[in-house]
Amino acid sequence: MTERALTPVPRLLSACLHLLVLALLVLATVRAFLGAAEHPGGVLIAAVVVGAVYLTGPLLSGVRRSAAGAGLWLAVLLVAWLGLLVLTPDAVWLAFAWYFLLLHLLPWRVGLVLVGITAAVAVAGFAWHQREFMVAMAVGPVLGAAVVVATVWGFQQLHAESERRRALIAELTATRAELAAAEREQGVLAERERLAREIHDTLTQGFSSVNLLLTAAGRQLAGHPGLDGPAGYVEQARQVSLDNLREARSLVRALAPPDLRATSLTDALRRLADRTRTPEVTLRTEGEPFALPTAWEVALLRIAQSALANTVAHAGATRATITLTFLAGEVHLDLVDDGSGFDPADLPDGPGPEGGFGLASMRSRAAELGGTLVVESAPGAGTAVSVRFAGEVEHEER
Repeated sequence: MTERALTPVPRLLSACLHLLVLALLVLATVRAFLGAAEHPGGVLIAAVVVGAVYLTGPLLSGVRRSAAGAGLWLAVLLVAWLGLLVLTPDAVWLAFAWYFLLLHLLPWRVGLVLVGITAAVAVAGFAWHQREFMVAMAVGPVLGAAVVVATVWGFQQLHAESERRRALIAELTATRAELAAAEREQGVLAERERLAREIHDTLTQGFSSVNLLLTAAGRQLAGHPGLDGPAGYVEQARQVSLDNLREARSLVRALAPPDLRATSLTDALRRLADRTRTPEVTLRTEGEPFALPTAWEVALLRIAQSALANTVAHAGATRATITLTFLAGEVHLDLVDDGSGFDPADLPDGPGPEGGFGLASMRSRAAELGGTLVVESAPGAGTAVSVRFAGEVEHEER
């Protein structure tokens, strides 16, 4: 990005600059006809030429788009100005307007050099008309150049600061929108998980119990040939409860997190490990995998995500291992890292200093499903998080 792109002149400043050039040209012409110049007609013609060249600049697209086009236009303008300066010493004050143009339209260093040359030419032209040089003649052009340089530099810094603030505001706005979207998504996911747990703990368990009772009743009725009618109704009721059990399980599956809807818990944990770059995460499985209740899978996945997030954010670990173990009627999930560790006794029972529940939330999630969560850690000795679910496992249909 060029300096010209970084320092646009506001419309008000541009209007003031146009008025300044026009006023100085009119002043030089009027003074010439009042006797301040030997050739007033020539001054008038030269002033018209300078004004015409100056007014042409804003109309040319090349002047606005490139430093080369602006440089060519400025060269023609300064040559026309030199002609006017030869005819009248009053043209020296136009140099003040040219300073702004040079610094605005050209790269900063080139503009500074040309401002110095323009100031020197203005001083020399004024001295040539006076037939002698005095230090006082240099005060006006040099002081004007210094004021313009300081003004443009200050405006450039203000504009750069404004751009930085604009970028920061845009970044903060985008971040706020992302956080709001993440909070909404998290709220939706949390509600879906709550509904899944409610359906699993009420409807699914209720239909399972009804199915078991009807199955037992059907077996007893099967031993009494005279009760074929009631036995048929019992079997029909059992089929209805079984169909509704399948439907309830389908609802629970549909409300599960996206990572678990079309895949297994092992695959979901593997993707979690692969997505984490630091620390390096390894997934291990032990035992013969079997179908778990959806509520268990959801809890295990969420606990693994939360524990790994804590490791990434706080542990400073280089390696972490997730171990999923299947035993008879129970499942264990362990996450061990080689990070800095901590004293578990120092953790708050409720929300942490950053507003998160951390380990307290993981314990609560495990306890809601009859599981247990254990944390082992010490300063400098890494951290191990272990969660266990056990009980009679129904093999749910997928």
